[in-house]
Amino acid sequence: MSGDTKLFDINGFKIARGETRDLQLAVSQSYSGDDVSLPIRVIRGPKRGPVLLLTAAVHGDELNGTGIIRELAIEPPFELEKGTLILVPVVNILGFERKTRYLPDRRDLNRCFPGSTRGSLSSRFAYTVFHELVKRSDYCIDFHTAAIHRTNFPNVRADLSDPEVERLAKAFGAALLIDHPGIKKSLRLTASHSGHPSIILEAGEVAKVEPAVVEQGVRGVTNVLIELGMISGDRVDPAYEAVIQKTAWLRSDSGGLLQFHAGPGDVVIKGSAIASCTSLLGEELSVIAAPRSGVILSVTTLPTVTPGDPVCHLGFPRGGVRRILKALGKLPDESLHERLKSDLGSSVVVEPAAEP
Repeated sequence: MSGDTKLFDINGFKIARGETRDLQLAVSQSYSGDDVSLPIRVIRGPKRGPVLLLTAAVHGDELNGTGIIRELAIEPPFELEKGTLILVPVVNILGFERKTRYLPDRRDLNRCFPGSTRGSLSSRFAYTVFHELVKRSDYCIDFHTAAIHRTNFPNVRADLSDPEVERLAKAFGAALLIDHPGIKKSLRLTASHSGHPSIILEAGEVAKVEPAVVEQGVRGVTNVLIELGMISGDRVDPAYEAVIQKTAWLRSDSGGLLQFHAGPGDVVIKGSAIASCTSLLGEELSVIAAPRSGVILSVTTLPTVTPGDPVCHLGFPRGGVRRILKALGKLPDESLHERLKSDLGSSVVVEPAAEP
């Protein structure tokens, strides 16, 4: 346990076991020379245990994670018994203030880790976050959403070849696990390769705090805390668990207006219609069909497309979809899984496909 000492130190702020403290971590300076700081809450249990770091809005317009961490700060559904929990609701505070994904130097912070003390604004920013927060943690969960004009059904992305990362990912309790090592210089990959096992949750859209996504995130964090022995309780399992190693973006062959026949989180069978592209007067121009059976991970929220535009991100579960369909058939309409499908699907119009 890397940082769980009697006095936990972040940039000179010392927090004792059993104490909760809010602090500001200076990460840069403004044009006026004033500090630019991240608001952080550190919650410490009375007994020694792991250090879990929760980060959100590494992309400044991805706010669902901010909503998850805020919910944990306002009304945590647990009392920490062991270890240390670090809450960072917004990492890219400069992008957050400007309602944009990027930092002011137009770089993507999630391609700059571990950073440098002599590099660009983004590189220096990343260096401070990595050395003051990640390096003081044993585990990290980083919250993201889809990019602009898309929505993601909740999925955990993790390098399942690492046993501790796999432990974290499976404990979180998302139905979909995408097995991928991560992107070069991302927070997740850099942290994991530095001995701090990390996962990300991808869920929902930019510029929103979506209630069902917040519920999924809070449940997932609670599950992880139970797995790490930081709180007592029983984990809540997902409706099913599917490991996905292969995915494909399906693209439109025509320009026009989209009509979806399936939405985020839906299981689709090989050959079934996922979306139709029509003219402005409703004439069907092309149909986007599933090349093989899979689960819809993400869809565009833009109703209009041109040829080649991405429409749907499809994941192909290991072992196929029959087991998933069986599990879904037993779910009540009020289950979190079904509410997520309904809420996230509200960003697109979903209607049955026309009979062949």
